[in-house]
Amino acid sequence: MSTITLHSFAASPFGEKVRLILGLKGLVWQSVDAELILPKPGLTALTGGYRKTPVLQIGADIYCDSRLIAEELETRYPIPTIFPGNSKGLCLALSSWSDRDLHIASSGLVIGVNKSKFPPDLMADREKFFEGFMDLHRLEEDVPHLKTQLRAHASLIEEQLSDSRSFWLGEAPSLADFHAYVDIWTARVYLDFAQELFKNFHKMSLWEERVRKIGHGSNRVIDIAEAHESARCSTPLPGHGVDSEDALGLSRGDDVIVTPDDYGQGHTTGRLVTLTTREVALVRDDPLVGQVVVHFPRIGFRISRSSKP
Repeated sequence: MSTITLHSFAASPFGEKVRLILGLKGLVWQSVDAELILPKPGLTALTGGYRKTPVLQIGADIYCDSRLIAEELETRYPIPTIFPGNSKGLCLALSSWSDRDLHIASSGLVIGVNKSKFPPDLMADREKFFEGFMDLHRLEEDVPHLKTQLRAHASLIEEQLSDSRSFWLGEAPSLADFHAYVDIWTARVYLDFAQELFKNFHKMSLWEERVRKIGHGSNRVIDIAEAHESARCSTPLPGHGVDSEDALGLSRGDDVIVTPDDYGQGHTTGRLVTLTTREVALVRDDPLVGQVVVHFPRIGFRISRSSKP
C-alpha cells in the first residue's frame, strides 16, 4: 500500500483533525507544508484547482476535504475505529456544526483579534477565500459577538461531558471529539485570553488534555517534489462507477466540474469515474504528476457538466 501523505499546514484546524485521526490509528505518514496563498502550483498539480487543505494523498489518489479523508482512512485502517458504537452517521453529521458555526466563531475570532499581524498578501488571499462565507472586513468589530458565540459552543461541549464521560460519545474517542476539539485548540493557541474565556468549562479542559494525548502518529516532512514523484510512480484506483439512480444523469467518462459549495471555490475538472451518495471522483492528467484520481465527498460539493467538447 502506498504511503500516506498529508498536505496541510501546522495552524490548520482541519489539518489537526486529520492528524488526530492518524494518531488514533497509530499510522506512519508523511507531511507536506502546503502553500498558504494562491496560485498554489504544487498543490493544484495534484488537485486540479481545488485550493483547500488538508488534502490526503495515497499514491496517485488524491482525497479532498476532511470529511472524505476521515471516511477513507477508516475504510483502509478500520482499527481502532473513529466511529465507535455504530456512530458514523452522527459523527459525519456533526461536521456541519464544526466546519461552519464553530469554525466561524473560533477562526473568525482569531482573525479578528490578530488581523493586524497578518501579512497583507495573506489577508488579501483570505478575503477572497472566505468571500460569501465570512466577512473579514468586519471581524474586528465583531470580536465581542464572536466571543459570545465561542463560549456558547464551548458550553455545548461542557454539557456533552457533564456526566463525566471520557470522550464525546462515551469512553472511546471518535471523530466527534476531533470535530469539537480542533477549533477549541485553535482558540487556545492563538488567543491570549482563551484561558479566561474558557475558565468555567472544567470538564472541557480535562477532555481537551485527553484528546491532545492521542497525538499524531509518526510522520516525516517531505517536499512537494517528492509527493509529485509518488503520484507519477503510482497507478490510481479504477473508481466505483456511477449510481444509475443519481438525479444528475451523468455517466462514467463524462467531463465534469466539481466545486465546493461554501468558500474557497477553486474547481476541479476531469473525467467522471465515481459518483455515489458518498463520493465523486475524477480522473485527470497533469504534466507534473501524471494521471491522478481526485476524490471529493458528495455532501458540500456541486457537480456540473463541463463545457469541454
